Amino acid sequence: MVRTTKQRAAIAEALRRAARPLLPSEILSEAQQSVPNLNLATIYRNLNLLIEERLVASVHLPGQPARFEIAGHHHHHFHCRQCDKVFDIHACSSAISQLAPKGFAVDDHEVILYGRCPSCGPARQTRAARPRQARR
Repeated sequence: MVRTTKQRAAIAEALRRAARPLLPSEILSEAQQSVPNLNLATIYRNLNLLIEERLVASVHLPGQPARFEIAGHHHHHFHCRQCDKVFDIHACSSAISQLAPKGFAVDDHEVILYGRCPSCGPARQTRAARPRQARR
């Protein structure tokens, strides 16, 4: 069992407050509010310990650096392409296993949605997705 230190507590609190997966640099910025002399090496060292203890989980998105969040229940993620933040999606379709080809058994899955978060504004509609305007 890993003992609790003020650094580890600050990291866990930063992840709890954010309520979304954070990059190590984001964790550092948040945790330094409680422990000003914290550095990135300490963040990584403590994240590895917290992952071993299954208190923190890593989130991997294709082509992106790992992000980290408080470990817990099964959920999916939304990646904002504008601000590069990742948000939790607390819903999962029970019909997801029906997407597998006939005869295949689904053991696990990950779903990542991409677009823009509310802070970055609505996603632009593509030309094909725009509703057609009636001709006059």
